[in-house]
Amino acid sequence: MKKTTIVFLLVLLLLLVGCSRSSIEEESGYKKISAEEAKEMIDTEDLVILDVRTKEEYDQAHIEGAILIPDYQLKEQAESKLPNKEEKILLYCRSGNRSESAAKILIEMGYSKVYDFGGIIDWPYELK
Repeated sequence: MKKTTIVFLLVLLLLLVGCSRSSIEEESGYKKISAEEAKEMIDTEDLVILDVRTKEEYDQAHIEGAILIPDYQLKEQAESKLPNKEEKILLYCRSGNRSESAAKILIEMGYSKVYDFGGIIDWPYELK
C-alpha cells in the first residue's frame, strides 16, 4: 500500500512540475519548440527567423531568410533590427545554448512571442 501511495505522489508531482513549466513559458512569451515545429511555422506564418551565432558561423551556412544578430550584440541591436515586439521570432544558434540565453534576453526586453528551436546542428532541412 505504501509503495502505491509513493508512486502515485511521484507521478502527481511530475505532472504538476510539467504543467507549471508550460504555463511559465507561455506567460513569459518564451516557448521551446522542435525543428519540425519551426519548419512548419516558417512555411505557413509571417515571422522573423533570428540566428544568434557569429557572423563567421552564419556565413558558413544559415537558414534561408534568417537575420543575424550575434547573441553578444543582441541588447544593442534588437530594437533596431526587430522593432515590432509583438512579432513572432524563431531563434536558433549552433547547439541550443546561445538561443536559449538570447530568448531570455528578448523576453526581458519586452518581446512577447519568442520561440527557441535550438541548434542548427539539429536542423534536418535545407541551408543556405
